[in-house]
Amino acid sequence: MTVKSVMLQLPEALYLRLQQAANGMHQSLDEVLIRAVQVGSPPSWEDAPASFQGDLAALDRLDDQSLWRIARRTQLEQDWTRYQELLEKNANGVITADERIELEQLRTEADRFMLRKAHAAALLRWRGHTVPLATTPHPQ
Repeated sequence: MTVKSVMLQLPEALYLRLQQAANGMHQSLDEVLIRAVQVGSPPSWEDAPASFQGDLAALDRLDDQSLWRIARRTQLEQDWTRYQELLEKNANGVITADERIELEQLRTEADRFMLRKAHAAALLRWRGHTVPLATTPHPQ
């Protein structure tokens, strides 16, 4: 891991609070500061599957209005209905090979959709907005 040095001016009260925390935790001030920055940083997309990381990384550069549009989107009813139909066929063992491929594609798109919504909402929260929790996982 590459390390970069940063010169940072802290208000004395904050410095003392962090120094006291470091002492109480038996850690260095550097370790406490790094932890504080990690916790307070924008949400990471690096833990998502590699195939979705590019989509999520692109959200970091969007303005708030664009993020709100993504966070408020709902899946198309027809996609959700078809996905449910294919899941039922799969559970009953009557799915065809073509339908299995379609199910995988719909699952990937549903995962991408939900990850983008969740990441957009997390970015908005990090930027100081109040983001209501979704009450339903599917379109209405």
